[in-house]
Amino acid sequence: MSADEFRDLAEMFRLLGDATRLRIVLACTDEALKVGAIAERLGLSASLVSHHLRLLRAGRIVRAERRGRNVFYAAADDHIRHVVADMVAHVAEARGQSAAA
Repeated sequence: MSADEFRDLAEMFRLLGDATRLRIVLACTDEALKVGAIAERLGLSASLVSHHLRLLRAGRIVRAERRGRNVFYAAADDHIRHVVADMVAHVAEARGQSAAA
């Protein structure tokens, strides 16, 4: 990988390192949602969700799709969905192992 590619990769992980942004990405992995629906589902303000979505869009982690007057947000692609799902499974597995020990 080139230095630029490493920098881009590190930036994606930095964006996903924020708990609020990660919750937003997780909410958008199964279906495309409007800002209001994300905010309601996560118990956050719409302005906070919009702020984080702007960063996530710039980082190509989520994509926006306009449908009429509404904008829906979803995980950018299957790579993002798989990375997040794999890390969720990893955390659940690690917690299960430590609880069993």
